[in-house]
Amino acid sequence: MKTKRYSIVLFTIAFLLLILLFCVRNKIFFESEGIYKNKYVNTEISSSESCIQCHQNTKGYSKYHNPEFIGCASCHLGNTISNNKKEAHNGMILIPGNLSDAKNTCGTCHSSELHKIENSLMTTNSGIVAVDKFVFGEADSLDYHYHIKDIKNSAADKHLRDLCANCHLGAEKTNYGPINQLSRGGGCNACHLNYSNEAIQDFDNYLASNKTELPKFHPSTTVFTTDTHCFGCHSRSSRISTNYIGLQETLLDENEVNDKTGYQVLEDKRVYKYLEEDVHHTKGLLCIDCHSSHEVMGDGNTYTHAEQAVKIQCIDCHFKDKPHTIPYDSLDTESLLVFSHRNYKHSDKKIIVAKKDNHPLVNTYVDTLGDAFLIGKKDGKLHELKPQGDVCSRDNAHKNVSCASCHSSWTPRCIGCHNKFDEEEPQAFDLLDKKYVKGQWKEYVAEFSSSLPAMGVRENNEGRTIEPAIPGMIMTIDLKSYTKNATGETLLFHRLYAPNSPHTTTKEVRDCVSCHSNSAALGYGKGSLIYNIKNNSGEWIFTPEYALNSHDNLPEDAWIPFLKIIDKKTVNSTRTDFRPFTVEEQKNILLVGACLQCHKDNSKVMRQTLEFGIHAMLKKISASCVLPNN
Repeated sequence: MKTKRYSIVLFTIAFLLLILLFCVRNKIFFESEGIYKNKYVNTEISSSESCIQCHQNTKGYSKYHNPEFIGCASCHLGNTISNNKKEAHNGMILIPGNLSDAKNTCGTCHSSELHKIENSLMTTNSGIVAVDKFVFGEADSLDYHYHIKDIKNSAADKHLRDLCANCHLGAEKTNYGPINQLSRGGGCNACHLNYSNEAIQDFDNYLASNKTELPKFHPSTTVFTTDTHCFGCHSRSSRISTNYIGLQETLLDENEVNDKTGYQVLEDKRVYKYLEEDVHHTKGLLCIDCHSSHEVMGDGNTYTHAEQAVKIQCIDCHFKDKPHTIPYDSLDTESLLVFSHRNYKHSDKKIIVAKKDNHPLVNTYVDTLGDAFLIGKKDGKLHELKPQGDVCSRDNAHKNVSCASCHSSWTPRCIGCHNKFDEEEPQAFDLLDKKYVKGQWKEYVAEFSSSLPAMGVRENNEGRTIEPAIPGMIMTIDLKSYTKNATGETLLFHRLYAPNSPHTTTKEVRDCVSCHSNSAALGYGKGSLIYNIKNNSGEWIFTPEYALNSHDNLPEDAWIPFLKIIDKKTVNSTRTDFRPFTVEEQKNILLVGACLQCHKDNSKVMRQTLEFGIHAMLKKISASCVLPNN
């Protein structure tokens, strides 16, 4: 009897173990009606989707977007209960991730991120629209808020549609294929779509077979954003992407350079020449090594201009005393996901946060010795973060000078831009509506060049800072060519410089002379700036390189006149909180420039000037010193 009972117990245990094993191996099957909840999100997924009847053994998915866990319909929608191709594809989104459908695709899992994206400047283009409407005289402020999707067909709006409206995240990705230099917009795809080599080969075979040979390798959706994802849009306007890799735009045609060394022809046929690349690029760092998801996707707030949305600063990694940090267990959900997706292991160490808004830089940490490191997102290489140099830390005279002002090796310059509407252009393309129309605004540029950046003053509630500037809009607009019945001034002229973050950082700094006695740095434009001493009297003399513009009698590339007061009503910047140097500020800068005619940068007297200020040192000048009288 006991033997029989013992056998029954053993059989029961074995049977239960088999059931448990079967349940584990077939978890989805035993969930309620074949459906279970993803532990990260509210998306419901099914094990019985009909998609796999045709798309069997498909590979290439990322770990966190594998159909085994989230299904196919979570991204592509469609009818998952029909085995009929036409019925199954009913309501399907072939290219998910565009902002027009993101609420029903990506946004079902990532609603917080979608909210941020929809309010970000990369989606609204508010600053671009605001400046454009201002220069066309359609708005009286540079700081109004706009959304690119809401523009109509005024002269300024048509200008945006013809030349600018392609670069915003709301622009739809309508064609299959990987992100490249020509890519614009695409919503979530813009940053997160990645094609492996196998996926690219399968895609090529799919097209070659007249779309009959279904791909086996699916593109992945990951956090592994590359610089190519940024390039399409950020190689325009201030040309941050091309600057970063050391390329300066030219007016040359590709046939003029052919195989000449020192030049590169982009996929859109623009010709660039090689200059000096950013030191961070030489180290293999990507854009997203500094500009994390918190910046790229935004923080949910609306901003007028890009510099307001950017929170990262050089001093976050190149700190003076010690960095701002938080422990791993203080990371927000978004940062935790990135940390997990990248398989980082430094959860036992402090993580650096941006000083401005405390967002975490999850690819950084500070070890037990207090040494800081950055993990390169491209290759996982470990980079030691060097604190500020002594000269930056002890220099009292330049505390309000931005790092980029001294550490940028060059910045692009564009002058002589004329805008005219060609009403007879038969193949004009509306970049916003994505359709061909008749008539198009055209830009005619006189010159692309480069130089050390000019300097300007940023003044707002955060303080006063010296920052790099470029000739952003020295341009004429033939308004009459578009608005035939326009009255009043119809040939608009603007001389507007723009604040610029060149992204051409070098370890070495520009020397003192390149600021204190350089005409372009002070805003006068290129030319000869000489300190002339005669009869024991000093005078600065400026001879411009470019001819005077007939509209305002200033040199073509100038920002301001040489040592002359500007009318306070004159708008000469693309920002209300950014301006050129006043005459008094120019004189103070040139005063140091006069001293540098005799005293070298690293001389004792100039080092003391950095520590105590120029006016304290003037009390000690010798009889042989000749100060400027202008």
